[in-house]
Amino acid sequence: MRSLSIGATGMLAQQLNVEVISNNIANMNTTAFKRQRAEFQDLLYQNQRRVGSPSADNNAVVPSGVQLGLGVKPAAVYRISEQGNLTTTGNQLDLALQGKGYFQVTLPDNTIGYTRAGSFQLDNQGNIVTADGLKVTGANAIPQNATSVTINQSGQLFFTVPGQTQPAQAGQFVLASFINDAGLQPLGNNLFQETRASGTPVTGTAGNQGFGTILQGFLESSNVNTVQEITSLITAQRAYEMNSKVIQASDEMLQTISQIH
Repeated sequence: MRSLSIGATGMLAQQLNVEVISNNIANMNTTAFKRQRAEFQDLLYQNQRRVGSPSADNNAVVPSGVQLGLGVKPAAVYRISEQGNLTTTGNQLDLALQGKGYFQVTLPDNTIGYTRAGSFQLDNQGNIVTADGLKVTGANAIPQNATSVTINQSGQLFFTVPGQTQPAQAGQFVLASFINDAGLQPLGNNLFQETRASGTPVTGTAGNQGFGTILQGFLESSNVNTVQEITSLITAQRAYEMNSKVIQASDEMLQTISQIH
C-alpha cells in the first residue's frame, strides 16, 4: 500500500512548510529580516508500464504508460531578498540600505560577516558596532566629545566637535553584494556568511556600481507580509489534513482486506 508512505511524505513536507512559515511570522518585527519559502520536488516514479515501450509486434508505442509517484521531498528553503519598508527612527546611528548591498562586520574569529540590520551603536572606544559589539567595516572611531554624527547617502561618516565649524570625516562604510543572495549562510543575529553558492563578494561604496544608498535615521523593516503568511499557513494546514486523510483511508482499506476470511 504505497499510499501510506506517500501520505507520510506529504505530511512531513507540510510540517516543514509550517515551520518555515512560523519562522517568518516570528520574525515579522526583526530588522531587515528576509522571509523564506519552502520549495518541494516530487520523488522517483515506479514504472509499471514504461512510456514509449512497444505494445505489439506492429511497432505500436505506448503513448503514456503507467508511472506511480512515491511522494514529495523538500528541495530548498529559499530566501526572498525583497526590499523591506523603511521606518524612521530619528536615531543618528540607525542606518537603512535602500537597494542592493550588505554592511560588513568583523566576526569574533576575524572573518567577515554581512548584515542589512543597521541598528548600530557606539562602544567604549567610539567604534560603530552592532548590538553584539561587532565592529562595522569602514567606520573609524568617533571622539568622545563629538556633538553630532552625520552619515550621507554614500556612506561617508562625519562628526562635529565643539569649537569647529567644519565636520571631520571618520571613514566610509564599505558595502558588499553577492550574485546569489539566497546562497548566503545565515548565522543568526541578523548575520550572514559567504558560501560557494553565494559567490565571492563585490565590495564598493553606497550609490556606486549597483549598490544601494544609505539613509541615516531609518531602519529597514522585515519584508514579511502577514496576510500572505497567514494564507500560506492555512493552505499548509489543509494540505497536512488531506495527507492525513490519505493515510487514514489507506489504513481502513488494509483493515477491510484483513477482515476477509
